[in-house]
Amino acid sequence: MRAAFLDLASFEPEDLDLAPLRRVLPDLTLYDETAPEQVEARLAGVEVAIISKVRMTAEVLAAAPALKLILVAATGTDNVDLQAAQERGIAVYNCQAYGTAAVAQHTMALMLALATRLLDYHAAVREGRWQRARHFCLLDYPIAELAGRTLGIVGYGEIGKAVARLAEAFGMRVLVAARPGGGPAPEGRLPLDELLPQVDVLSLHCPLTPATRNLIGERELRRMPRHAFLINVARGGLVDEAALAKALREGWIAGAGVDVLSSEPPRDGNPLLEPDIPNLIVTPHSAWGSREARQRIIEQMAENVLAFRAGDGRRRIV
Repeated sequence: MRAAFLDLASFEPEDLDLAPLRRVLPDLTLYDETAPEQVEARLAGVEVAIISKVRMTAEVLAAAPALKLILVAATGTDNVDLQAAQERGIAVYNCQAYGTAAVAQHTMALMLALATRLLDYHAAVREGRWQRARHFCLLDYPIAELAGRTLGIVGYGEIGKAVARLAEAFGMRVLVAARPGGGPAPEGRLPLDELLPQVDVLSLHCPLTPATRNLIGERELRRMPRHAFLINVARGGLVDEAALAKALREGWIAGAGVDVLSSEPPRDGNPLLEPDIPNLIVTPHSAWGSREARQRIIEQMAENVLAFRAGDGRRRIV
């Protein structure tokens, strides 16, 4: 089967082994990047398209009559017109649970950095403030222990469960929010409004849907305790970013760690990138990107090719 990987560079593939993919797709062409106007030409005669963020619109699919299979190198498939793919008999497979350990680890890293004021103390040493201190230690910033604190989790899938296990290992109490827009809260879950006042840390791990867009806005931030932290490693659109910037400046909450923004990369700026926001850590959508996680994607895509050939619906979306 003739195949094309349209945006390999999004993987930073230099440290990855592509052999599993090449074994099942020996006629594979690799493109670092593909602009929207190049997609149709590069899919000419291609039976298997591999994409990360390239958009596969109905128009693109209509112009690719040879296409039989789309491999999405991610869990989310919102860049593929699934209805058009189904109508044309094009199978779409995604990758799943590849980044659970990496994202859970990053979540805890942000939580710990905020609780210990790690970046502030690092900066203080770099600025020579410890060297000029009167005593053996410098304790200019309040340090909080996670043990005994309450973590609220919104989104209790694989990543949410992994974060819960790590948090419990630190001695935290874990509360889980009911699914937003999902009707009455099932046993063991709390409506978000009830959960917010109880948390010391709120961590978001849910998908971005119409029901979850701007899930955390000014109203929700004001319901959280003033000492609480917000962690978002899911999707930028879950949080009203202007409201979060205001909350941090005015002290409604104590800090936030985010790995995602509403537009990425943030070429036109973002309220959370202003330099005067206190106790905010922003990382560049890197939580998922351990070498191990990226290699799992390569291996899962190879498995998906074999599954497609065998008629196996595992990880098949349409």
